[in-house]
Amino acid sequence: MAKIALELEHALARRAVSGAPGRATARVLAEGGGWAVSDVLCTSGPGDHPFEERHAGVFIAIVAAGTFQYRSAVGRALMTPGSLLLGNAGQCFECGHEHGAGDRCLSFEYAPGYLERLAADAGVRGGRPDFRIVRLPPVRALSPLVTRACAGLLAGPTETPWEELAIELAARVMQVARGAMREASGAPSGAMARVTRTVRTIDQGPHEGLAVGSLAREAGLSPYHFLRTFERLTGVTPHQYVLRARLRQAAMRLAAETARIIDIAFDCGFGDVSNFNRAFRAEFGVSPRVYRGQARGS
Repeated sequence: MAKIALELEHALARRAVSGAPGRATARVLAEGGGWAVSDVLCTSGPGDHPFEERHAGVFIAIVAAGTFQYRSAVGRALMTPGSLLLGNAGQCFECGHEHGAGDRCLSFEYAPGYLERLAADAGVRGGRPDFRIVRLPPVRALSPLVTRACAGLLAGPTETPWEELAIELAARVMQVARGAMREASGAPSGAMARVTRTVRTIDQGPHEGLAVGSLAREAGLSPYHFLRTFERLTGVTPHQYVLRARLRQAAMRLAAETARIIDIAFDCGFGDVSNFNRAFRAEFGVSPRVYRGQARGS
């Protein structure tokens, strides 16, 4: 994920030099009948006032780097790397960056009719694909698709089967979202700021030793209140968040590099290769070696 975040850092640096206001730019990677996928890079920060926008279609956006607050009539949530933003067609929304500058998302847009057909084919009950929640946190059920999509962002638009990914992602998200609980809302601004700082610290170095005690001290909270606040705002525990950040990084490196598996495991923060193998298989369903072979088509 470091290479994905690097492009965001460069864009933020250019904005700082130019003095221009923050803005979101979208680059279409692929599109077809009823679907499109775009690389959306936003350079807004705490000094930029959020403004109301409207979703033209149904949106499922994978947060690849950065953080932001998303608000709509359905609810509000802190968006962090690995989480998925869910937006309904015609829905008004705001994205805020009160506690940190910049984000990068891989945004999948669907025509409502196209998504209804997908829902029927996938056996998703409920008729219209209207999301009742605004976010899915980084969860195991979505890790393989999130990682494949982010790897595609690095590989380039012509080397990635974006239509297949768009179909698989929509079907899986609709299945997971049906059973998800509505987000808790109304978190104090101070708590949001503390957790946002923690998330950005983790994403800058998920391979580092990140004990709960040290993260809690940095957030200015007791370990007990830190654990409760972090899970409430991100949807996962600190351990789950760190583990999935490390595993996404390892999976993307396995697909893109020729480095030894043991070296990648150590570089990504795993002190024992057997623990890495177990965690990787639990997350992605296959061993690191098999995953690498599948990613390379061998």
